[in-house]
Amino acid sequence: MANFLTRFGTLRQWHWISSALCLAGMLLFAVTGITLNHAGQIEARPSVHTLEKQMPEALRAQLNTPADALPTDVRRWLERTVGRRLDWRGLEWSDEELYLALPRPGGDGWLSVDLDSGELLYEITDRGWVAYFNDLHKGRHTGVLWSWFIDLFAVVCVVFSLTGLWLLMRQAGRQAWTWPLTLAGALIPLLLMLLFIH
Repeated sequence: MANFLTRFGTLRQWHWISSALCLAGMLLFAVTGITLNHAGQIEARPSVHTLEKQMPEALRAQLNTPADALPTDVRRWLERTVGRRLDWRGLEWSDEELYLALPRPGGDGWLSVDLDSGELLYEITDRGWVAYFNDLHKGRHTGVLWSWFIDLFAVVCVVFSLTGLWLLMRQAGRQAWTWPLTLAGALIPLLLMLLFIH
């Protein structure tokens, strides 16, 4: 691998470039690893915003006729009323109601329209910044782009780690503690897993 990498730059270059690329991400994942590990001790005060509104009769009447998709006028009115664009792919349309789950990082939400009365209920919950960043760490309700970012970030971390290992191998003759520390870094988590996690 070292020969392959050096065709496109030195190990040191690969190591410092990969470290620069993953620095912010590593800090984010390290800090949120701590907050996730102590989630029960970090008090969250969710804020809940609820909206109740009556759908105009002309729009409600459009929902009486079964259709493959929600009528455009209804969709526009709902988005204008709740004040945001909505992802309609998860829409559930039964004989009694329209229901749309609105999960998001650091919170949750839902929208419901009673088809008989035309009553709109909309609720959005925000659990705060800690919950938001914890959900980014887990990739919970973050969408495809964030998922791709996490994968790309993981690849950059692998490059950073492997180039670091090669640099350690080069320095091992000059630094007596290189391999004992490297071995400790591998054995400590392994022993904790084998002995204390059941």
